[in-house]
Amino acid sequence: MTQTLQGGAFGSALYRALWRWHFFAGLICAPIVILLSITGALYLFKDEINDSLHRELRLVAPQSTERLAPSALVIRALDAHPGTLKGYGAPAAPDRPAEVKIVGADGLKDIVYVDPYDGRVLGSLWDGGFAGSPTMYVVRKLHSLQYAGWFAERIVEAVAGWMVLMTASGIYLWWPRGQQKGGQWGGVVTVRGTPGKRVFWRDLHAVTGVFVSIVIVFLAMTGLPWSGYWGKKFYSAAYAVGMGMPDGYWDKYPVSSVPLKDTIDHAPWIVENQPTPLSTAAAGVPAKLDDVVRTVEALGMAPGFAVVIPAKPDGVFTASVYPDDISRERVVHLDQYTGRVLFDMQLKDLGLFGRLAEWGISIHMGQAFGLANQLVLLAALVGMVGLTVSGIVMWWKRRPAGSLGAPRLPAGQPVPRGLILIAAAGGLFFPMVGISMLAFAVIEVAVYGTRALRTA
Repeated sequence: MTQTLQGGAFGSALYRALWRWHFFAGLICAPIVILLSITGALYLFKDEINDSLHRELRLVAPQSTERLAPSALVIRALDAHPGTLKGYGAPAAPDRPAEVKIVGADGLKDIVYVDPYDGRVLGSLWDGGFAGSPTMYVVRKLHSLQYAGWFAERIVEAVAGWMVLMTASGIYLWWPRGQQKGGQWGGVVTVRGTPGKRVFWRDLHAVTGVFVSIVIVFLAMTGLPWSGYWGKKFYSAAYAVGMGMPDGYWDKYPVSSVPLKDTIDHAPWIVENQPTPLSTAAAGVPAKLDDVVRTVEALGMAPGFAVVIPAKPDGVFTASVYPDDISRERVVHLDQYTGRVLFDMQLKDLGLFGRLAEWGISIHMGQAFGLANQLVLLAALVGMVGLTVSGIVMWWKRRPAGSLGAPRLPAGQPVPRGLILIAAAGGLFFPMVGISMLAFAVIEVAVYGTRALRTA
């Protein structure tokens, strides 16, 4: 920092304590923030990347002729790729193929792409689910650290909470406090110096942080509903106050023990753990796929919907779609034998928190507002990488040789009550952050002793 931290606001115990916590949180979270930013930037353009990597599979020449029936396309796919039919994806646009999901003899699920006009099999890919390809599946898993197990997912959840707190503390540390008098806005909204100077990296860090602060908080908060602990608690709270999943949807029918998230590629967050209903009968002649598709289309479901084939005698057909226009998000369950609609949920049927979460996630993934949505988030993610790198460079340039160079607490001053209140509020709202705060406090006590950390 370039301000003189002696006396006044810059030398206050609260300022120094927040600076110290901001420093350690930023340094520890830096690798995860960079990973989240890079993988998030790639995932924003998953459709464009998938089309580029697999153009011969994902695009067809539009024709004026009528499309073949879904059953005919499925037969073509099974002839080329023998196995068990698991799902059918209707073409999302005139230049898109049908997607037939098949589990082969090796037990792997693949997507077979079929030209809907002439039935020509274009090829197949391992089923990457909502990511759309194996490549983007890896990117998505890296983004959430799911490859490293539940503990790593909790780390990501903690980092998301810390991003919110670091943004708030960063704005507090940046706040002008009079240095812009006389028209001098250096370090407030402009960057001073050159890349070889420490002041340049300090200003770059502060100014970039201010400009991307709103997006940082937005991305952190819209990602948290999908987290393991915070998301479950938020779900329970939303349901308890009647703003999540409305009651009564499954009252008329028996339900299975299979949650919706294990049935379809992308389940709305607020209902992903709700059970899938069962058919009214457990035996009979299953409804034809062509009839099921016609029923779903008659409901006005958005193009590109997918139909999951029942896996058990009492299972149901499940049709779902998650389009760029999130207002057309929909999940429909149909009886396996009669083809009758058992359950039809649209975005408008969700409670307030459910609708807000779905809109937030759609924007988070760059879908809701097209290219503008993608470019704004891309700029913010590039800014987050720059913010992190500039913070590391600034620290490296200011640290004394052989020392960590962490900001020190004012000698002989107690821990401010304001910091304790901030820590308590942040820890309660973000439990994973609270746990990390307690761990940090233990380390601080061990280093400085209880006397140096007494409460004001």
